[in-house]
Amino acid sequence: MADWILYGMPGSLYTAKARSYLRKQGLSVEERAPGDPRFTGEIIPVTGRWIVPVLQDPDGAIVQDGADIIDHVEARGAAVRSAYPADPVARVISLIFELFGGEGLLRPAMHYRWNFDADNLPFLERDFVNALFPGADAATRAGVFARSSGLMRKAAVGFGVTPDSFAAVEASYLDFLDRFDAHLAAYPYLLGDAPTIGDYGLIAPLHAHLSRDPHPSALMKRRALHVWRWVERMTTRDDDAGEYLAVSPPALTALASPTLAALLGFVAEDYLPEAEAMVAWLNAWLSEQPADRLAGPVDRSVGRMTFPWRGLALTVMVMPYRLWLLQRIQDAADVLDAEQAAALAGLLGPAGLSSLLSARVSRRIERRAQREWWAA
Repeated sequence: MADWILYGMPGSLYTAKARSYLRKQGLSVEERAPGDPRFTGEIIPVTGRWIVPVLQDPDGAIVQDGADIIDHVEARGAAVRSAYPADPVARVISLIFELFGGEGLLRPAMHYRWNFDADNLPFLERDFVNALFPGADAATRAGVFARSSGLMRKAAVGFGVTPDSFAAVEASYLDFLDRFDAHLAAYPYLLGDAPTIGDYGLIAPLHAHLSRDPHPSALMKRRALHVWRWVERMTTRDDDAGEYLAVSPPALTALASPTLAALLGFVAEDYLPEAEAMVAWLNAWLSEQPADRLAGPVDRSVGRMTFPWRGLALTVMVMPYRLWLLQRIQDAADVLDAEQAAALAGLLGPAGLSSLLSARVSRRIERRAQREWWAA
């Protein structure tokens, strides 16, 4: 029997982040589907809601959320390859890509999953139902998929994926794919010779949606072989990096590369406007809330906002969890010494990303009891 248990789904974006990390640590992990009755009987009473991924450690402790799972394993001393670079500047950069991967790539992830039914639906129906209701008969399978896919299609709209934005979402994703592919031509991982928290953020959409679902999988294989190989590498225990001829540049070399600069520039163009708008919206919202409204767990979405993106006006859900991830970046930047801060500014400034460090929510967000909470 495995020492660690991961509840998740093969097609779940956030499960992919946790699964990749656990594999890279060489841990003995049993993955269970949320359709397993133990999920309902043992996990939901602790998490208080149906949500994946959830990790149960060898002592029986239950941890929900990919970032918290990674930090829990690290705190136990069970990581053989820490997700967090030793270099403080590299740590900040890797945290930026954790945020961007898990949140900034949601639009292409949802678009390429739910708007190419001819290619994707036969696969998705079986994949979803096998995890949600193993062993279901045909009629039950159809009902389960109709309900779950209906919810996910609504979520896609909440991330700004509508017919008006389809073309821009595709153009944006292809631009990112080309830039990441160019970077991975020289580096097996985002920051050199080892996976970081940035890789684990990026693998979430790039594995679960964009390399597994039939339509985007074919696109990735045709257009971005290095990205496809990185996905394979991130889902194995070893490095699977023979094409680099055992010459893997370290993180400090990768930080100075023009291809990483291009990726940071993409984050500034594609995701910074949304992050800044969400901070401004939340600060205005917080100023209007009575104290009792902020006392309990934070809702996954607290409203909707409209912001400019690639010549469009996108309306999206406002999700405090994203600002908790942003806070992690800012906290890591705040402890840099003067020399390190200057080095970071030298990376973020030319990319147009400096304001990511100053766009701050007026009230801190905490993660406790499996949820986000507003700090007192």
